[in-house]
Amino acid sequence: MSIKIALLLHDIRSTQNVGSIMRSADCFGVKHIFFSGYTPYPYVKNDTRLPHIAKKVHNRIAKTALGAETSIPFSVHNNEINAVSAANMAGFKQFLCLEQDSKSIPINQYTTDLDVLLAVGNELNGVSLWTQQNAHAILEIAQFGKKESLNVSNATAIALYALTNMHP
Repeated sequence: MSIKIALLLHDIRSTQNVGSIMRSADCFGVKHIFFSGYTPYPYVKNDTRLPHIAKKVHNRIAKTALGAETSIPFSVHNNEINAVSAANMAGFKQFLCLEQDSKSIPINQYTTDLDVLLAVGNELNGVSLWTQQNAHAILEIAQFGKKESLNVSNATAIALYALTNMHP
């Protein structure tokens, strides 16, 4: 039996990154995406944003999501705390984040049999300190080149692949 995976996208700046993450999420069977902070998100019913803003943001996300913006259930939350609480209520009991940290676990060594919420964060600053302090585990993708980071959408796709192929 495989685990269910949800994503928490917090304070991501780029609509292109959001669209790319949504496309990868669809590919790997992500069950829900929780948006929080200032992360742009697709159009929602009863959208509170100005109509022209909601349409513009939706169209920019759709350009890279290629339909995933309409195929994956998602919800929008004011902050990470509310998003994590909603995910927990939905059955995602293992809260993980993807970040380089002295306490991180290589993602290929991590296993769980619980449904997970994976948090990814800001393009420049990564996940927040709150997320790192409250996550059950901090996961890291091993890197061997001169660059010490990956684009958030690329890192998310790699993490989703690793999580969907782990053997608890």
